[in-house]
Amino acid sequence: MQVPPGNPLLLSLTLQELLARDAVQVELVPEKKGLFLKHVEYEVSSQRFKSCVYRRYNDFVVFHETLLHKFPYRMVPALPPKRMLGADREFIEARRRALKRFINLVARHPPFSEDTILKLFLSFSGPDVQNKLKESAQCLGDEFMNCRLAARAKDFLPADIQTQFAMSRELIRNIYNSFHKLRDRAERMVSRAIDNAADLLIFGKELRQVTLVGSAGALGSDTTPLPSWASLNSSTWGSLKQALKGLSVEFALLADKAAQQGKQEENDVVEKLNLFLDLLQSYKDLCERHEKGVLHKHQRALHKYSLMKRQMVSAAVQSREPESVEQLESRIVEQENVIQTMELRSHFSLYCLHQETQLVHVYLPLTSHILGAFVNSQIQGHKEMSKVWNDLQPKLRCLFVGPHGAPAPQRPPQDGLSAH
Repeated sequence: MQVPPGNPLLLSLTLQELLARDAVQVELVPEKKGLFLKHVEYEVSSQRFKSCVYRRYNDFVVFHETLLHKFPYRMVPALPPKRMLGADREFIEARRRALKRFINLVARHPPFSEDTILKLFLSFSGPDVQNKLKESAQCLGDEFMNCRLAARAKDFLPADIQTQFAMSRELIRNIYNSFHKLRDRAERMVSRAIDNAADLLIFGKELRQVTLVGSAGALGSDTTPLPSWASLNSSTWGSLKQALKGLSVEFALLADKAAQQGKQEENDVVEKLNLFLDLLQSYKDLCERHEKGVLHKHQRALHKYSLMKRQMVSAAVQSREPESVEQLESRIVEQENVIQTMELRSHFSLYCLHQETQLVHVYLPLTSHILGAFVNSQIQGHKEMSKVWNDLQPKLRCLFVGPHGAPAPQRPPQDGLSAH
């Protein structure tokens, strides 16, 4: 981990440095493999390792389990859920995006990025990556057993670490709740942009369909005779049809611009909000693991120790056999070692939590990038849409035809549809 000299607890990273560690792409492999049970395969390419490997969802699962085994006191992002049957295209795409967020958060995480299991997952191209990952996990213990500072973690912790932990946990929970709402609104705006694109396209198609009313097929010309009472303005309908046909092209262009804006905001705004939320969720999960894992085990070890001490006192009072007393003493010493180890793990867990909290704060400026992308997308989208609308306006003159089919001057609309 990159740390300044002196206090190893402190991180010296910027968001730019963090993002520059790696950029991992996760793409669906077009063809599915397997004779009977079809499965989805992903092409995973790492910029840092200059590698391209193929992975299945279960490979990600084993990798995730290995990370949790080796780094129980770090923010390990959650994997998207597995869907056994009926995985439609929308679900598969959502899972691909989630896997991409997961592997990028892992690839940029300071301890993870320097670990051999990450390199193995991103660059091993052999037939059985799962066994390789499991073998790697069995050979080495967790981070506590391999960190040279683990036994001294308490020396680097501030005196009010428990208070800081409680405050940080509450702050991250509040930030998560707020950004969860922002993400939901951003998703709704993207959905509306895509719906708007679809409506504009249908609107344009309907204009074109109007031009085919009365035609002898889509490619034929209008051969239907006009009713006698319309013969006075016999050229009006033909002129209108020609004008409407031209406008349908403009509406198709508007639809394309609206769809592009929706897609851009989905990639640059919604996905980055989801990445940030995945990170915050991993912090919340880590806090829960700390309380339910290390602290709970420590308390159980202390409770077991107190029971043994009582048994020892009882044995002394009742003058039991020397052998049974010696066995009890040996178990007590053993339990004291367990408690000492649990206390060291508890301090190391807080040490890691302190660093993970700093890492979350390194990611916080990502929010300004997200808002900047949102504003720029809105400006660019409205600018491009406005240009098309402005280009379309002069063509409306063709819709205002005079009594002999010639374009009539466009007048400003009145309050009603007819003049009085």
